[in-house]
Amino acid sequence: MSVPSLQINPFGPEFLADPYAHHDLLRDAGPVVWLESVQAYGMARFAEVQATLRDHETFISSRGVGLADFATEEPFRPPSLLLEADPPIHDRTRGLMNRIVSLRALKELRPKWEAEAGTLIDQLVGARSFDAVGDLAEIFPMRVFPDTIGLRDDGRELLLDYASIVFNAFGPRNSVFHEGNRGKEQAIAWVADACKRENLKPGGWGMAVFEAADAGECTEAEAERLVRSFLSAGVDTTVNGIAHLVLALASHPAQFEQLRLKPRLAPKAFEESLRWDPTVQTFFRTAARDAEVAGTRIPEGAKVLLFLAAANRDPRHWDRPEEFDLGRQTSGHVGFGFGIHQCLGQMVARLEGELIAAALAAKVGSIALKGAPVRRINNTLHAIGSLPVEVEPA
Repeated sequence: MSVPSLQINPFGPEFLADPYAHHDLLRDAGPVVWLESVQAYGMARFAEVQATLRDHETFISSRGVGLADFATEEPFRPPSLLLEADPPIHDRTRGLMNRIVSLRALKELRPKWEAEAGTLIDQLVGARSFDAVGDLAEIFPMRVFPDTIGLRDDGRELLLDYASIVFNAFGPRNSVFHEGNRGKEQAIAWVADACKRENLKPGGWGMAVFEAADAGECTEAEAERLVRSFLSAGVDTTVNGIAHLVLALASHPAQFEQLRLKPRLAPKAFEESLRWDPTVQTFFRTAARDAEVAGTRIPEGAKVLLFLAAANRDPRHWDRPEEFDLGRQTSGHVGFGFGIHQCLGQMVARLEGELIAAALAAKVGSIALKGAPVRRINNTLHAIGSLPVEVEPA
């Protein structure tokens, strides 16, 4: 079966500014396409994207989840022991981290985080008009997450720059990469230093990783890289997840009214926002052997670009996929990936998103956009730089 060849550039400025304008073309061209601009195969339909993410033995992550192939190119930083690792290394490190980021641990944190969410929303309701990114989405995670890890107090604001750099690097070395990373070298140096044992506070998740190293579950060097994984998984993606939640609720007032009437829908509100507009738009995999997908042969060593956001709005799988609907069954969406490499920070993001949604439902009568969202262009993230809104108190 011949594979359709497309000239579209998924890392071009026009595509990154409005990826949803191009997803129909990708999905309708076929279950597998050839992307001439990046010399990689692409998949944008839900069935093939989810199946490829599930098949971690054929479509591996250890050769990089970006365009670069770690088998032939030098990684831009030591590879992640979670995101860019395959079993058995991945199983060992993921098991260690899952024990630290457990449901029990989050249950213990919930009362404090819930109080912080309520206090912040109270302040914003008092102001009436605010930027849902700079005044909410960036503020709340930074109030709760760094303390949970046990990060040093100085320089925490650099976490936002760091995560942006990491996700930018999964694409090509294009103008978006160079412009987005310019002047942010300090963030990389700060994170490298902050992940060291001597710079972590006792009692946090970061120190718990080093205690696992003391118990022989990983090495000291691996512990530093695992703490680093917290910092790329738990900040920028959560910031944009909360921003997209507010955008969804402000853009769909009837759905926000449903949330106000039924506050128990708070978890579903965040989950549907993840399907409707996921922060992470794409990830690559590499074929570890010759494979066949939907009748298309994909040779060993080929890069495969998975369009997560396009899969989450595939009309072949979802009814009325463009609509934000709190009544939707969202199970199986790929907003956090799928399979063994699902985002490490997903439970943290889900709790933070739920608490913000619940606080909005309890304290806000209405949310209205006061201007168009300003996008922050990134090779991998569909990020919001500014989202002006106005609220009325409940």
